[in-house]
Parts: sequence; C-alpha cells; structure tokens
Amino acid sequence: MVVRPLAIRALRALALALGSAALLAPTAAQAIETIKLRLPLLDTDFTIRVSELRDPKRLSAGDSDLAELDRATGGAIGERLAALMRSNLPLELRAVVRNAQGSPLLEQVLLLVGSLGDIDGLPDPLQPAQFQEAMERAAAQGGISLVDVLEQLPGSSVTVELGRVGSSVQRFRRQRLPADQLIAAVPPVSSEGRLLQAGLSTPARRELTITAPHRPEPLALVVFEPNRGSTAAPNRLVVISHGLWDDPSNFEGWAVHLASHGYTVVLPRHPGSDQSQQRAMFSGKQPPPKPEELALRPKDVSAVIDAAAQGRLGLSQPVNTQVVLVAGHSWGATTALQLAGARPTTSKLLELCNDVRHPSRNLSWVLQCNFVGSADSAALADPRVVAAVAVSPPMRLLFDADSAQAMGASVLVVSGGSDWVVPPGPEAIEPMARTIRASSQGHRLVLVEAADHFNLRSSRPDGGGPLRGLILAWFNAAAQGAPGTAPQLPGGGWGSTTHPLRDVTPALSQVAVPALGQP
Repeated sequence: MVVRPLAIRALRALALALGSAALLAPTAAQAIETIKLRLPLLDTDFTIRVSELRDPKRLSAGDSDLAELDRATGGAIGERLAALMRSNLPLELRAVVRNAQGSPLLEQVLLLVGSLGDIDGLPDPLQPAQFQEAMERAAAQGGISLVDVLEQLPGSSVTVELGRVGSSVQRFRRQRLPADQLIAAVPPVSSEGRLLQAGLSTPARRELTITAPHRPEPLALVVFEPNRGSTAAPNRLVVISHGLWDDPSNFEGWAVHLASHGYTVVLPRHPGSDQSQQRAMFSGKQPPPKPEELALRPKDVSAVIDAAAQGRLGLSQPVNTQVVLVAGHSWGATTALQLAGARPTTSKLLELCNDVRHPSRNLSWVLQCNFVGSADSAALADPRVVAAVAVSPPMRLLFDADSAQAMGASVLVVSGGSDWVVPPGPEAIEPMARTIRASSQGHRLVLVEAADHFNLRSSRPDGGGPLRGLILAWFNAAAQGAPGTAPQLPGGGWGSTTHPLRDVTPALSQVAVPALGQP
C-alpha cells in the first residue's frame, strides 16, 4: 500500500517526461516494450508492459507488476493509467518535432529527463527522421497518444530511477534552505501605510503598436496613464517586461497601482516569447523561443523608451525619458537586469549546462542554457534606466561575476521563498550576496514568504498583489532621490499581509558565497 501511490505518481511523471522526450527522440527496429520503475531500498523493479497499456484485455490477463496491481485493486489503478496513456497529447507532435530539431531549450529538457533514468538497449547511431515519420503515421490514425510515443521510442525498456527523482527533490529543498533561514532570522516589514493603498489618480488604459527596427512586425504595447495634472510622481516612465510565455495582462495590477500614484506605465508584448508564441509552438507552427530573444527583449524596452522620447506613444503629458524605471518577472526580470547593466556571458553556460547533478542546478537552468550561443552578444545596458525591480530572475549561470561593478542602475531583486522554478538559494541569495559586496549602487534583496514563481504577478483585478507597495516604494525612492544617489527603501509600510516581505540585504554579509563552479 505504500508503494502504490508512489508508483502511480512516478508513472504520471514518466508519462509527462516521455511526452517531452518524444520531441527529439528517434526510432529503431527495436522499440520500447517495458517500463521499469526502480524503487529505492528495494531489490526489485516495478514493471509495466507497453502492450498492456494499449489493450485493457491484455492488462487484465497480463503478467506484469502493473497487471497484478490492477487485478488486486479491481481494475481501479491499471485502467485509469491505461486511459491516461491512450489519450491524445494536446499538441501537434509531428510539427513540433519538425520545428524543434536542434533547439538548445529542448535539448536541455531532454537532458533533465535523462537525468532521471535510462533507456536500456539504446541503438547507436540514432535516426531522428525515422521517429518523425513514425509519429506522422500515428497522427494520421487520429492523433498521438503517450502509448504511441512509447511504442516508437528506441531501445528495449525505459528504467526510471526513483532514487534519482528523490535526489532531485532533495536538491531543490537544499536550494530553498538559505531562504528559510533568512526568513526565520529577519522580521517582516509592516503592511500598513499609503504605499499599499491606491493613489488619487484614476488610470486610463490604451493599446497601441509601434515600429521597432529590430522586429519585422510592430511591437504591441499596453499603456496606463495617470490623470492629467497628477503630481504624485511627475513625468516618470515605468516599463514592465513579462516572462517566458506570459502576457502583459498578468502585470496590469502592478501597472494600475503605479499609475494611480502618478506613473506612466508601458507593458510591451515580447513577440518571440509571449503566450501566442507558446500556442503557436505547441500547435507546431513555430519553433521554441530562439536564443537570439535574449538580446531582442531588452531592445524591445529600449524601443519603448525611444518611442516615448520621440512622442510616438501619444501620451497626454510628457515623460522624462532620461530617468526611466524598469520592472520584470522571470525572464522579464533577466531583461531588467540586462538593461541595468548586468552582462550575460557564455563561460559558465559552457562549463555547467551539461552537469545534470550540479548542486545548484534547477529548472531555470533549462532556460538559461538555451542562451549558450547568444549570451556574449546580449549585453544591452541602457543608461536611461536608473532603477530596476527584478522579480524571480534566472541569473546564476547567465551573468558575469563582475556584472555588479558594471551596473549603472540600482537593482531590487525579489525572490519567493517557495519558488521551485527559480529557487532563491542559487538564483537570488548567492548572486546578490556577491553583487552587494562588489557594488555601492544600493542594490537590495527582498524575500517573500510562501511565494512561488507565479503568485507574485498581479493581473488587474488583484490590485497589485503582495508586491505593490514594495515596487512603488522602490520607484518612489529612485524617482525622488538626488541624481546619482542610491534609492533607500523606507523602514516599513510596503509589506504584505498574505505573503510577508523581508529586506534581507543586511544579513547577506553572513552568507557564504562559493565559486560558481564549486558545490
């Protein structure tokens, strides 16, 4: 009874993993016949025959461990799993395979999947074209299921080491430990004050497009303006960059809160990595985001600033385009760091991207390692950006260790204490400890208790979410401070009742900072 739920969870994970692996996997005369789950501390494997997943009658009469488990549970487990495996995948796998060949992003997905187990009897050399043809034949019969994928995988069996899965989970937990310790040691900031309340202005929302020399199509923007005559933050421009496969709408809560306090806020839609690109990719119409997007995204933001300076945004009142504020989430936060002056580099990507068991490896490395061929040409500091907010930025591999000294803008990094995608230990705490020691720009790190990678965003109905007071406080400090001085967060009034916020910057002096190539 202990093994059953563990095995089923592992099978579900295996099904999803094989769905990803199939994007690039080849075929051969010998195909997968058996799935083996290798359980830790037990001297046996839990076997599943692929043919039993295809035919319920074979499952009921089969001799695999799954067949026996199915009979012991009156068909409750086996038939449920078989139905899952026979259901069609919600994507055009033929076209995805065709478009995904050679993608660094999908190569990293395969590397991550491969770290959890092995394909026994894998033939050499591999022949991707044969697998694509097999998937097209399966799709012609009414769609592609996970059983179709399994039957076309090369080799004799798939072995999934649950011990390796457990090791990965333990590694992620260790990566969160530094954040847990800092959260326990530093008191939360108070969550009462005008920074958390809507301002006096009623923002007006518009959509428009602008031409950008680096994009073949116009760049779509969402603009929020304060009431004419607002003096809360006169003439200040904020640009917000969304993350991978995201959308400006998920950040309109931030924009409305800032605009209510007098800021003009622009949210560009990054066409090579937004939600529409994701839909096109999974329908087989486009390849995964290209590594070149690392340089194109900050160019999008600079193009917005240029358009504002040239009067092409149709703003009701002018903005100071020599003192610009930038915010971003996830990949958008990486974009904000680039604009602030952080330099992407290939050196650590080449050194560590293939090390699947490095103690700092995490899910964000899949994205960072996508830029192995483009990082050195993606530096794009914009001197008009004077301050930035980077929420959950993938940064550990991507940026030069000396970037802190090159950043001309002051940066506030925000990390969720429960973020499994961009875990706070390797991706925020250690890089910021190194950055703050090397710079006098007043950079800060704020940790958010019980926050994951996605609940720090804010759509318009959310009213700005848990970060609304913090972002406003940081931009107020940057906008109202003397030129050349580092922003200073107020002592309180920008916290959150739902997700307590802690400025852990002073405590970073006690954090050990190992060399990136070391455990």
